[in-house]
Amino acid sequence: MKTEDNMAQKTAPGGFAPAVQPTASSTIITTSDAIHAGETSVPSQGENLPAYYARPKEYQGTLPVVLVVQEIFGVHEHIRDVCRRLALEGYLAIAPELYFREGDPNDYNDIPTLFKELVSKVPDSQVLSDLDHVANWATRHDGDIRRLAITGFCWGGRISWLFAAHNPQVRAAVAWYGRLDGEKTLKQQKHPIDVAVDLNAPVLGLYGGQDESIPLESIDKMRQALHAANAKAEIVVYPDAGHAFNADYRASYHADSAKDGWQRMLAWFAQYGVAPNA
Repeated sequence: MKTEDNMAQKTAPGGFAPAVQPTASSTIITTSDAIHAGETSVPSQGENLPAYYARPKEYQGTLPVVLVVQEIFGVHEHIRDVCRRLALEGYLAIAPELYFREGDPNDYNDIPTLFKELVSKVPDSQVLSDLDHVANWATRHDGDIRRLAITGFCWGGRISWLFAAHNPQVRAAVAWYGRLDGEKTLKQQKHPIDVAVDLNAPVLGLYGGQDESIPLESIDKMRQALHAANAKAEIVVYPDAGHAFNADYRASYHADSAKDGWQRMLAWFAQYGVAPNA
């Protein structure tokens, strides 16, 4: 468990994609002498995939693994901090730069251009294969593949649903406000609603009732698809939260919903065998 003695939080002005500047005063940066964090690279599909990882400094045996999937803004300071928070809970957390081949999100100053010129060009198949390689990398760095989970935010929330249907080694997934349905393209051929019947792992979806980009009708359709598939899944909707309610560096941050979602995520991992000392 975290305590005030082993975790410090402060406002940080930098480390974020230009498309989300300026950051909010609620921005959280986690520091602790109890964790080790840094940059690494993962061999994947003939290239070296950049990634950020965090893990406890002191541990015995192997660590449960959480793949942390970025928002559209890449592995910026908020995503890195999610890794550090998970490390304080006893996990090996890894956040790969999943569209490093297509470009750098730091080159874009606004969200529509970032999405059009970079994010939309990233194939789901490439992303899922990269995540497979990241999971394998974890096994060579004291990670326990038998305790593999994934969580993601916005763009990464959608990917978390897809990965839970793609990789049978995943034990649990938590998707934060990930799109559930939408237009299909050659690079994005399926959405979470299309793979409800294929889920290999239990998925917890965390959504905002005020999220204009993911209407409640879409969530209801996903619930129906999950029920029809008899899938192990649960969707929680926070009535007062909008999109990106866990993004403490943005005005969209809704602290109560974010804190509750975080505890639900940890409980979901523990329930399905992805927890320290499990």
